[in-house]
Amino acid sequence: MNNKELIKLDRSHVWHPFTQEATAPDPIPIISASGTTLNSTNGKKYLDLISSWWLTTHGHAHPTIAKAIAKQAKQLEQVIFAGFTHKPAVTLAKKITDILPKKLSRVFFSDNGSTSVEVALKMARQFYLNQGEQRDKFLAFEGGYHGDTVGAMSVGATTGFFDPFKTMMFPVDTISFPETWQDDPNVEKKEEQSLAELDKYLNKHKKQCAGVLIEPLVQGASGMRMCREQFMQKMAKMVKQAGVLLICDEVMTGFGRTGEMFASQKAKIKPDIICLSKGLTAGFMPLSVTVCSQDIYEGFLSANFDKAFAHGHSFTANSLSCAAAVASLKLFKKEKTLKKVAKIEKIHKQRITPLLNHEKIEKPRITGAIAALDFKTKDPGYTSKIAPLLKEFFINRGLLIRPLGNVLYLLPPYCISNKELHKAWDGIEAAIAEIDF
Repeated sequence: MNNKELIKLDRSHVWHPFTQEATAPDPIPIISASGTTLNSTNGKKYLDLISSWWLTTHGHAHPTIAKAIAKQAKQLEQVIFAGFTHKPAVTLAKKITDILPKKLSRVFFSDNGSTSVEVALKMARQFYLNQGEQRDKFLAFEGGYHGDTVGAMSVGATTGFFDPFKTMMFPVDTISFPETWQDDPNVEKKEEQSLAELDKYLNKHKKQCAGVLIEPLVQGASGMRMCREQFMQKMAKMVKQAGVLLICDEVMTGFGRTGEMFASQKAKIKPDIICLSKGLTAGFMPLSVTVCSQDIYEGFLSANFDKAFAHGHSFTANSLSCAAAVASLKLFKKEKTLKKVAKIEKIHKQRITPLLNHEKIEKPRITGAIAALDFKTKDPGYTSKIAPLLKEFFINRGLLIRPLGNVLYLLPPYCISNKELHKAWDGIEAAIAEIDF
């Protein structure tokens, strides 16, 4: 099948995510990938600077992980996980709990970020119900995005992505998120306001609230909005003192993105429940886990099934996915991956410094492998008219950079070379100079 035929069939039968099919350009067919490079069917190469939607950690087609999946495929591809178990799942559960805070000891498997959040919400709600407490409220932070299933949409309603589905969602309370950036003179004031809102809410609703949900340090889809570690620590302390469960959505921030293995570790907080996906399998296979404390797990133990957690998925703990995740975790140690993240962060800081006072940009910010800045536009937000202009500009130069509206960010695979990362920043500087908006 040639390139033209492939695109024709795609346009006839495929519906792409987060895409207005009526106006979108033809999709780019990719035939293979290696490291940071995507190879298209027409021979053009693209430097992947967003880890293919924040998934790829060690690089595309890493041979160690590919080998682990192939080996597992010859032994066991899938088995029902209710009443059965297997070595890849058990090994992964042990490895995950070994690198999380000691209190997080029980792993529940599902298949993507949204479902890991759904599991957390249902888990928190039923935990209290099993103890005879009716806690129907959840508290989230404005701008938080947690996925596209109904529960995840409900706790992420303030992003504005889900307006057509408002009548489907359950009510969730929200407070302000103290987003900040380099040289932000108002950061302490914003943090004080958010903490005051939290204090007021907990004083009034702590006996009705099942959980407080947050993307620690970085809100991803709403524009790589960042907060400080100090805020996270004060927030977590208040939630704990109120006797409410703290849920950290680390679907994006987990597995090294912020410079530590998990953003909650970088912020020095210990959630009661943590949601992990995306980088879990290094981008090879769909998989997610929701990890909770032993106390929460024991809250479901009973002689009666009524108190069991009646939730599951057909591909729960798929053995191929688990094998990929185990191999990926081994690579973090073998390849000293977090040192690679530190190198990326150093270059981010070096290249963003000359742009700090540029008239066309604002709010420069960096956390670990993530660097972001906002283009000053008259129509900021996800639907900003500058987004398609920027996307086309970068694609024409062989750079896969997918703006979040007027927000431009880099979140590359950790195997990226210094030369490749500088090439990305050179592209950003060119875009700032050449695109009028």
